[in-house]
Amino acid sequence: MSGQHVSQADAVLYALDSHGVVTVSLNRPASRNAIDDELVDGLLAALARVESEPAARCVVLASTHDKVFSAGGNLKGFAAEESLLDKHARNGRFPGVIEAMMKLKVPILCALSGHALAGGLGLAMACDLVLAKEGIRVGTPEINVGVFPFMISTLMLRNIPRKRVSELVFLGDQLTAEEALDLGIVNRVVAADRFAETVADWSQRLAAKSPLMLKLGKRALFETQDLSLESALVLLQHYLTLAQGTDDVKEGVAAFMEKRPPVWRGA
Repeated sequence: MSGQHVSQADAVLYALDSHGVVTVSLNRPASRNAIDDELVDGLLAALARVESEPAARCVVLASTHDKVFSAGGNLKGFAAEESLLDKHARNGRFPGVIEAMMKLKVPILCALSGHALAGGLGLAMACDLVLAKEGIRVGTPEINVGVFPFMISTLMLRNIPRKRVSELVFLGDQLTAEEALDLGIVNRVVAADRFAETVADWSQRLAAKSPLMLKLGKRALFETQDLSLESALVLLQHYLTLAQGTDDVKEGVAAFMEKRPPVWRGA
């Protein structure tokens, strides 16, 4: 991939290819990508870099670990000797990552090639699309070590029926990829020998869309997800009118009529 400007020692790797696909890879295999300060810093820096990158069309969130996407929060941090005020301040950093992901200007495709547990599952659910490799597991096992998935429970309630959320967080059981598919946590379960090919296909298909429409559409989905129907429709009317005044809408219609690929201006 082109655009690689980081060393293998970094907690998060960043690469931009010729299609506009940015691959952001969790790169702490020794800790199974535990979500600590270094990983959070790396993710925030990578997301900020995407925001300022004109060529970015979508993000693939991946892991360099061969079996684990992320095992979740660093348990040592939960029991660390520090004041509650310091703990509270530290606890506010992970939500910042989730919010940055959900407000990012381009869609995020999670390449879930390994197990996603606890906060790792939260990262996956904050993505717009999730491809899961056959054989991976997801879950919130925190309750088994005397903790509770407070920070990601709100994401779970936005993605999973309430009774199933209660089952996951109170019993701490893990789900297979197929069970996660049934609950709507992932979009597809893909065989291992086709996983990389499918991730490349989906990401390149995203990158071929109008970057402006992807940005407006993602923002509209985020801003209307908790609104009443009436309020959502009013806001979406404004988005539709805004979209109709863009060059990309005119280009998309013209390309369709002329039976040619569109050339997006992003304006």
